[in-house]
Amino acid sequence: RVAQLVALFFKHTNIDKPDCTGGSMDISNEFKGKLGILYTYSVKYIESHFKWASRWDYILESMPHTNIQWFSIMNSLVIVLFLSGMVAMIMLRTLHKDIARYNQMDSTEEAQEEFGWKLVHGDVFRPPRKGMLLSVFLGSGAQILIMTFVTLFFACLGFLSPANRGALMTCAVVLWVLLGTPAGYVAARFYKSFGGEKWKTNVLLTSFLCPGIVFADFFIMNLILWGEGSSAAIPFGTLVAILSMWFGISVPLTFIGAYFGFKKHVMEHPVRINQIPRQIPEQSFYTKPLPGIVMGGILPFGCIFIQLFFILNSIWSHQMYYMFGFLFLVFIILVITCSEATILLCYFHLCAEDYHWQWRSFLTSGFTAIYFSIYAVHYFFTKLQITGTASTILYFGYTMIMALIFFLFTGTIGFFACFWFVTKIYSVVKVD
Repeated sequence: RVAQLVALFFKHTNIDKPDCTGGSMDISNEFKGKLGILYTYSVKYIESHFKWASRWDYILESMPHTNIQWFSIMNSLVIVLFLSGMVAMIMLRTLHKDIARYNQMDSTEEAQEEFGWKLVHGDVFRPPRKGMLLSVFLGSGAQILIMTFVTLFFACLGFLSPANRGALMTCAVVLWVLLGTPAGYVAARFYKSFGGEKWKTNVLLTSFLCPGIVFADFFIMNLILWGEGSSAAIPFGTLVAILSMWFGISVPLTFIGAYFGFKKHVMEHPVRINQIPRQIPEQSFYTKPLPGIVMGGILPFGCIFIQLFFILNSIWSHQMYYMFGFLFLVFIILVITCSEATILLCYFHLCAEDYHWQWRSFLTSGFTAIYFSIYAVHYFFTKLQITGTASTILYFGYTMIMALIFFLFTGTIGFFACFWFVTKIYSVVKVD
């Protein structure tokens, strides 16, 4: 549709109370000096039959990419069904047979002749290396996981209007600040179960490590915007407000959560830990750490890459994003896919008598963020026409923030899924 702009010039009889009754005037003939123009406009409201809750539905229905969204959802569901079938086969058939065979053994000699995941029962809950860092990542990841779920849930209910592009980000930041208590609790709980005793360092790292990296990157990007004189730069007062919320609300809540986490008793594992670590046998190529981690992130990324295209379009190509229902569904599919893919690989590694599952489960799901970064680079060179140095730095700077958040988010999902899986299978097998 083309809107036609019509300009009419009227000679006002009273400059203090202008109206349109003085007749039109010809500027070129009647006025030769400086001219002061009064701009007026009129607005006419027409009652709409659309309800307030569904005021954006006509935009969604007219979008040409809705069918692509449904195809992507179907593609993701096929991946989920495939993984669910694999996990169900392992849980119902293989694991059931393993547990029945292990529980029928009467002598220690027979147990020693067996091979598989039961042989590493005395080492599977051994504290991992760099347990401090892993617990900090888990605390920050739990905070991001809850924040993402609540934000998308509110968006699906219509509380966050697509017309206000900053509403989603504002809601996410406020929720992140208020969710400091779960972050401190999760970090402290797992750090204590890993045998850590430096609780002050743990709670300080949980409060400042990951948020500090994000804020430092964000502040550098904002300095570039200030230097370019861009209107997109965040005002200094807003940065001070964000810092005040971080130090004044989030940090104290993290300390409160850590206090309750350290006050709880140590997690009771279903099996005892041996004093001497068991030697891990030579692994095949597919059960080595790096190939498993690289393969584990492919399926979760395959579930989200089409949705990722529309999200990047809304951020960098200034297109309206309204499909929060699709996004929430993809979020649920991503959680299920990360959990099942990590559990599947964890079972294979335990059968190969490799009991170092903690970091591997986190990195297997977290490697999806690497594929996200590669796709962001591909999107930059194929879809965008950014030539300035400052704009390029801004794009990759903000992409790094999103990749870090995505790494913590997916990695935490993988760890929690494997922690539940390992605890479950070793709690139903008899161990002498």
